[in-house]
Amino acid sequence: MIRRRSLLAAATAAGALRPAFAQAPWPTRPVRLLLPDGAGAGNDTTARLIAPYLEAGLGQPFVVDNRPGAGGRIGVEAAFRSPPDGSTFLLGNAGSNGINAAIYRDLPYDLATAFDPVALLVVGPNALIVNSRVLPVANVTDLIATVRAQPGRLSYASAGVGSSAHMNMELFKHQAGLDILHVPYRGAPALVQAVISGEAPLAFGNLVNVMPQVRSGEVKLLAVTSLTRMPDLPDTPTVHESGLPGFESLAWNGLLAPRGTPAAIRERLHGELLKLRGNATLQERVRLLGGDLVVSSPQEFQARIDADIAKWKRLAEAANIQAQ
Repeated sequence: MIRRRSLLAAATAAGALRPAFAQAPWPTRPVRLLLPDGAGAGNDTTARLIAPYLEAGLGQPFVVDNRPGAGGRIGVEAAFRSPPDGSTFLLGNAGSNGINAAIYRDLPYDLATAFDPVALLVVGPNALIVNSRVLPVANVTDLIATVRAQPGRLSYASAGVGSSAHMNMELFKHQAGLDILHVPYRGAPALVQAVISGEAPLAFGNLVNVMPQVRSGEVKLLAVTSLTRMPDLPDTPTVHESGLPGFESLAWNGLLAPRGTPAAIRERLHGELLKLRGNATLQERVRLLGGDLVVSSPQEFQARIDADIAKWKRLAEAANIQAQ
């Protein structure tokens, strides 16, 4: 009887202690947002816009950690090697988590399966811009004619090998049958400065990255890469309607978790992100930068990644594009 009472007391004590040892609700410490881009890029803008809202909703700092370089591979690999415990998330983009799967053969991860998608956040068109002093063209048709008349003599800027700026122009070249020299720069801000200076007077860039210079008149916006015109830019045609039917290439970014991050953590973060849909101030800020804040489901985000990987693989094979 005494032994039975002792066991019952021990069990009761253990039960009383369980709450003290139960896992506390996530997050219990600062959360790192890894970016495969430098400061000033579209991803960086998105991260710094949403971080304060996530901090307010979840009670912990969300720290932006820029890891640019190697076409986004440095930042993505850092996220891939991070523990799947909710302490680190990746804000990936169309280049780092789509294009790279098509052009690199030595990635230490499979971009289709290395991460658990949380939500596609911002989607928007890319923009075809020129330095109008060096290239005094009125539209895409003029540009194509000008480039064709000078095969191999004109150059275009990109944000690096494998960036969306690079692959957008390669898609443009492939569909229009053009010969333009590729000059890679280190990141989107350097790309824009190259066009402004005339070093490489032609480029595709994320609309969010080039709109300030478009508005200031430092660069000329010829077209956007969506299939339909943007409501805020009704006078700007699409590449699709400018002689290259079917041309479409959308910029995007979204949050991904290292594979194996607990579903409860991903679901809580997704729930907090969904609240941003109803934030009119944030929606307007993103819209003015040339994008739409969508906050998709994880399944929709995975479908976007899979479709982009397949699309860019087709182009890489057709145009014989491969990065080292």
